[in-house]
Amino acid sequence: MQGPQLDADQALARLREGNRRFVDHVISLEALLSHARRDEHARAQRPFAVVLGCSDSRAPAEFVFDQGLGDLFVIRVAGNIAAPSQVGSIEFAVEQFQTKLVVVLGHSNCGAVRATLAHCMAPADTSPALHAIVDRIAPGIAPVLAGFGGAADACMPQAIRANVMATIGNLRSQSDYLRYAELQGGLRIVGADYDLGSGFVDFFENTSAARN
Repeated sequence: MQGPQLDADQALARLREGNRRFVDHVISLEALLSHARRDEHARAQRPFAVVLGCSDSRAPAEFVFDQGLGDLFVIRVAGNIAAPSQVGSIEFAVEQFQTKLVVVLGHSNCGAVRATLAHCMAPADTSPALHAIVDRIAPGIAPVLAGFGGAADACMPQAIRANVMATIGNLRSQSDYLRYAELQGGLRIVGADYDLGSGFVDFFENTSAARN
């Protein structure tokens, strides 16, 4: 029988510990053994954290945090944006599993952020579906690009983090449920930046919880 759900501090500590193992090229026995418990996981799931990450093939959250089957509820989309389907997926996990931690995970050299910077400098025609991604990223990173005088390469690290922060803001503005859970239910939404080269995840708090 499963114990009580981890609180936000405990969940964040577990992710930090898992990422430390990943950086050190260590795979936990618990993560490996989870594959042998497929029958158990087929009956129920109770993920201890929600991760909204990018679809980039180099940034799978389960590997980055050294977690096994059933540990993380992961939503992946180019540019780790918060469109309605992503917001709804997070609401579902928080409500159904009483998960107390949501991580918005960006990563270095993000193709979606780079493409959006290029579009900000020289708008180009593309498909409506791709526009839907770019249009969600652009408002958060355009001020960063302007601050760097249009130097896209130079501003990439700041733009990636700004996009994460913008996504967190969008989660709060689009979801009364998540805002209330933050203010009243012990939920925490944090940003994180994954370095593809080192494997290290830098967590940064976004403490300006939604008001009104």
